[in-house]
Amino acid sequence: MSTEGKKPGERRLQILQTLAAMLEEPQAEKITTASLAARIGVSEAALYRHFASKAQMYEGLIEFIEQTLFGLIARITTDTPQAASQAEAIVTLLLNFAYKNQGMTRVLIGDALVNENERLQKRINQLHDRIEAQLRQCLRFSFEKQPELAAPLANLMLCFVVGRWHQFAKSGFSRSPNADVEMLLGLLVQDKAAQAY
Repeated sequence: MSTEGKKPGERRLQILQTLAAMLEEPQAEKITTASLAARIGVSEAALYRHFASKAQMYEGLIEFIEQTLFGLIARITTDTPQAASQAEAIVTLLLNFAYKNQGMTRVLIGDALVNENERLQKRINQLHDRIEAQLRQCLRFSFEKQPELAAPLANLMLCFVVGRWHQFAKSGFSRSPNADVEMLLGLLVQDKAAQAY
């Protein structure tokens, strides 16, 4: 199939989809613009017509992750009445997102960003902070009598998620990030909520 004649938006999307697909390869070497261009079947110059740098390409992936995750998180907080259930649903969402978007998982843990522009890792760190803040907000409503539990539990939940992302990526995507998640969330959230009342 010829890649000529694509509209600019279509070409940008194709570049990002190809980059994400290359990140899904368990033994992926450091991705270069040359290898990315070769996979698409265009010149490196063609890539730079759509992105000023490889860092911009990774920023495009991070923007996709942010828009997707926080859009779904907003829906969870609107549609799920119980605060503890919101936190559980957010954790489940984060693990399922990784399972369905393997290449994006390597971006979320910073693995794909090694030796890239340091602002990319800072942006991922900010994304993690936003997720933790959202979990903390949900948990604060669950622990009205013991609000001091919300912050450490939100941090524990984020550490659980990031740990599962790491295991998934480092196992070559063979170790499922969402295994036994309902049971583990029950231990993390429900038991603590019962103690708080």
